[in-house]
Amino acid sequence: MNKMKDLRPIIWNDNKKELILIDQRKLPHKLEYFVCKNYKDVAYAIKDMVVRGAPAIGVTAGYGMALAEINGDDIYKAYNTLRNTRPTAVNLFWALDRCLKAYNEGRSILEEAKKIHEEDIETCKKIGMIGEKLIEDGDTILTHCNAGALATSAYGTALSVIRFAYYNGKKIKVIADETRPRLQGAKLTAFELNYEGIPVKVITDNTAGFLMQKGEIDKIIVGADRILADGTVYNKIGTYSLAVLAKYHGIPFYVAAPLSTFDLKSSEKDVIIEERDEKEVAYIDGIRIVPEGVNCYNYAFDKTPPDLITAIITEKGIIKPKKEEILRLF
Repeated sequence: MNKMKDLRPIIWNDNKKELILIDQRKLPHKLEYFVCKNYKDVAYAIKDMVVRGAPAIGVTAGYGMALAEINGDDIYKAYNTLRNTRPTAVNLFWALDRCLKAYNEGRSILEEAKKIHEEDIETCKKIGMIGEKLIEDGDTILTHCNAGALATSAYGTALSVIRFAYYNGKKIKVIADETRPRLQGAKLTAFELNYEGIPVKVITDNTAGFLMQKGEIDKIIVGADRILADGTVYNKIGTYSLAVLAKYHGIPFYVAAPLSTFDLKSSEKDVIIEERDEKEVAYIDGIRIVPEGVNCYNYAFDKTPPDLITAIITEKGIIKPKKEEILRLF
């Protein structure tokens, strides 16, 4: 039980002063590690999705700032380089700002990064322990993308809820959307759950509605990359479609996320939806599936309005996606 404890996605090596990441591009076929010796390595790892998932990106960026400090690099240049790796997940900016604040106050960036790392582990554990109360024995749960240990420091957010339900003896089943174009559901979520012995089946993204129509989905739990003060959730592309389907079929739709994912300052017009290289859509594992000369859209995230969300699960409790409840958390 809890075998993922042995599978640490983010490791800081104090002796060699280097950051070691599970290379998520190689999963599920190979378990390989990517070593970062400077902040530029970290920036590459975030941009190329060696590491992904909002909380994991934040923790990794913190260690990127620490490497800049250790190597005597220009801290502000490192800050800006790391800040420009990916635009949508707010944990990245939250962690970088914490590390820059520590530097400006004369404190150790490395110690701040370690603190962010430790806090993330504890936060994910709390999300799981609080959220699992929403899961009933026998539930079949649908999830999208990967909001698991690989997207955080341990346990995950959405998958932490699933994990703790399983740890508490609830007989549950999980349906994982494959999550095109990077297939994080098929490659990462299925890998994690199978690794721990939690029953999981993978479906194509366009199968979800049919399963809801057949009454085979009891609950939906997803993670988040940014949540605004009004409860608007930005998450992996395809989340909005699931929320609309869930509303139509009367299925509870939950979002699991730490407080570090909340952005109380921005409005919808401020949020940049990342558009990635269209090759990610045109190719699968190096094989082109789209005719030459045909272009593709490749939005990485979408926006789910609060009226489609049943509740948000945080480390401080379960709340409705309403401004007054969100502000109360802070």
